[in-house]
Amino acid sequence: MSPKTLLPLGFSLLLLLQGAASSNYGAALTKSLLYFEAQRSGKLPPNQRVLWRGDSALQDGNDAGVDLVGGYYDAGDNVKFGFPHAFTVTLLSWGVIEYGQQLAAKKELGHAMEAIKWGTDYFIKAHTQPNVLYGQVGDGDADHACWERPEDMTTPRTSYKIDEQHPGSDLAGETAAAFAAASMAFSKSDPSYSSQLLSHGKQLFDFAKTHLGLYQNSIPQAKFYASSGFEDELVWAAAWLYRATNDQTYVNYLGSANTGGTRSEFSWDDKYTGAQVLVAKFIMEGRVPSTDNWVNYKSHAEQFICNTVQKGYHNVKMTRGGALWWLSWNNLQYTTSALLLTISYADWLNAARSNLNCPNGQVSPDQLIAFARLQVDYILGRNPRGMSYMLGYGARFPQQLHHRGSSIVSIKKDKRLVTCTGGYTEWFNRQAPNPNIVYGAIAGGPDQYDNYNDSRPNYEQAESATVNTAPFVGVLARLA
Repeated sequence: MSPKTLLPLGFSLLLLLQGAASSNYGAALTKSLLYFEAQRSGKLPPNQRVLWRGDSALQDGNDAGVDLVGGYYDAGDNVKFGFPHAFTVTLLSWGVIEYGQQLAAKKELGHAMEAIKWGTDYFIKAHTQPNVLYGQVGDGDADHACWERPEDMTTPRTSYKIDEQHPGSDLAGETAAAFAAASMAFSKSDPSYSSQLLSHGKQLFDFAKTHLGLYQNSIPQAKFYASSGFEDELVWAAAWLYRATNDQTYVNYLGSANTGGTRSEFSWDDKYTGAQVLVAKFIMEGRVPSTDNWVNYKSHAEQFICNTVQKGYHNVKMTRGGALWWLSWNNLQYTTSALLLTISYADWLNAARSNLNCPNGQVSPDQLIAFARLQVDYILGRNPRGMSYMLGYGARFPQQLHHRGSSIVSIKKDKRLVTCTGGYTEWFNRQAPNPNIVYGAIAGGPDQYDNYNDSRPNYEQAESATVNTAPFVGVLARLA
């Protein structure tokens, strides 16, 4: 069966019209890692490559007597939201674990490790005690009321935490997963740092499962990334900790946990599919049984991938132009995360000399990779609009990204203060391209009809986020 039979006829014809040339995945990979330097908060290092950015938020944590300088801004605003921040680091680490050799071959492994470490160094600061974790700096409402550069923002930098009296199993669980995955990424190059990360991960998992609760109930200001439940983060963290440690404690937890059923997405809010895919890998490797509750993990993981590649019972919608379609708001975040699962699983199947048995036909590892490649090509410009949704890649890409730092003149060129409302008047409403390109940012993407409105106020389509690009790093490394 040809890989193209997995795709809508219209998209197959589109590909023929556009020619067979592949995208430059290596160039896109380089830009994807530059993106994380544009999102940095704190004191920038001497080797900073995104030169329009400057130091910012150097007093973070002062209100709580804690050093919370560093980390990443999540999207086009200036808040450090811990929940998606941790998911970002987990997925960056996954890419390095699976495709470190490919990253090294493209001379990008060092940059990927730096991107991970910028996040984990911050998490170490934020995890001040075994059962205390600072989960946010800044207030979303106050931040969104202003349009300012991070370098001279005037909005409050309030610090918010979870603890035993104010739990957040989802936040602690996701951060535990990030620590565990990052510990694997650093296990060879820096064993001491790896051990430190793993220790934090174990403590946070214990905290998460002992003191149960939704983190937004303890940090109401986290409403912009409210969690729909914490059970998935606990399973996700246990899977990563088992992968990192081989400790039977985590197998015991996974064996008795709710497997989650077949999910409709893999995202910062829903980690079940990621955990299911990891457990499926454990089954392939003989690390857990292929019976009882374990087989449910594998079945649900494979059903999700079958649905993604259009061979399942409940396939993910696709646009006429051939793009996977989940939601109108930042749709591409769901695409890039699903692609990381798909290509990883394809490689694991290949190693096991196996295929994916879907309800509507058998799919080979090569066909899974081919499907992923076509989705990547769509993102990089092989689509009905001929637009790359990765900024700085290709001849045509979004010019008015919904991104404060990008849309305002660099402080290195003009040090005059950009005020809270003055930023809206002078820069947000400006009908012109952003003065600074956020290379490697992936915009929210087109609508379900393959249309894109390149307008700064259009945050549903025109805002990028770290969770968009983080899984794409591993995907691009695999294809480059």
